[in-house]
Amino acid sequence: MDEINIGFIGLGNMGQHMCLALIQNNYKVTVHDINRDAALPALELGATWADTPSELASQNDIIFTSLPGPTEVEAVATGEDGIIDGIASDSVWADLSTSSPELMRRLQETFASRGASILDAPVSGRRSDENGVTLNGVLSIMVGGHENIYMKLKPIFESFGNRVTYTGEIGTATICKLANNMFQYGLERLLVESLTLGVKAGVPAETLMQCIRNGAGGSGRILNVSMPDTYLQGKFDGGTGSESTFPISRKDMALALELGRELNVPLQIATGTYNDMTAAVNRKEWADLNYRVYHLLQEERAGNVEVRINPEK
Repeated sequence: MDEINIGFIGLGNMGQHMCLALIQNNYKVTVHDINRDAALPALELGATWADTPSELASQNDIIFTSLPGPTEVEAVATGEDGIIDGIASDSVWADLSTSSPELMRRLQETFASRGASILDAPVSGRRSDENGVTLNGVLSIMVGGHENIYMKLKPIFESFGNRVTYTGEIGTATICKLANNMFQYGLERLLVESLTLGVKAGVPAETLMQCIRNGAGGSGRILNVSMPDTYLQGKFDGGTGSESTFPISRKDMALALELGRELNVPLQIATGTYNDMTAAVNRKEWADLNYRVYHLLQEERAGNVEVRINPEK
């Protein structure tokens, strides 16, 4: 472990704490940031300073970057005094930023011409505290690139990430991160629609939140049971009990929208959901199926993409 030299560029809210975790796990770390003051916590724990990304890359076997976005990633990687100018053959650059899959694919070709490897490895979760312990959940790392390179770096990723997932070729990890963020922000927006409707109708927010947490949506059932057992396997046989069929589900959405109209609460996402349900139920062959069959409309809009999982996995 001690013989691996690691460089870390980008010591913001996320980067700083991942870097500190590396140091606390006894890795030898060199750091760089456009704001040297951001490096003080790492320097105080024994990290060394490099004046440029190029200098840092020339001194280390593995380089991590944690930057705001694609513009900064490309500038640090291939701009003046960039990583590409200092990286050695057989070294690895792993980008922890939320960036662009197209950019990462392009940069892989550039770095391969120097004999170096790259991984896109965006993270999801809360930052870590000064002891490297994650706050408010886990720090998930999605990693794309050559699998043999991933396997070599996996123990290092695990020193600052609680969950590390190999996603496939370069760029796939960034795709997973973008999909993850879109899901998160969209889910929050739908939750706010539900809460504003309920509060305006006279129910305290605390009560609403408790009921949502205890229901199928907030308890994790949708992600862990319902969707994997139905839509993700293409199984839409009419169900019973909690597996509502179309008439019940569409009726529930209609009642929620009716309440919204009575109270003048706009429900954009809920309206879109109801409209898709209506379009789907008008297909006679779908009318008696599990209501989740309406998700096939999105697959059609996406160019007949088929989203399925292997139930054994």
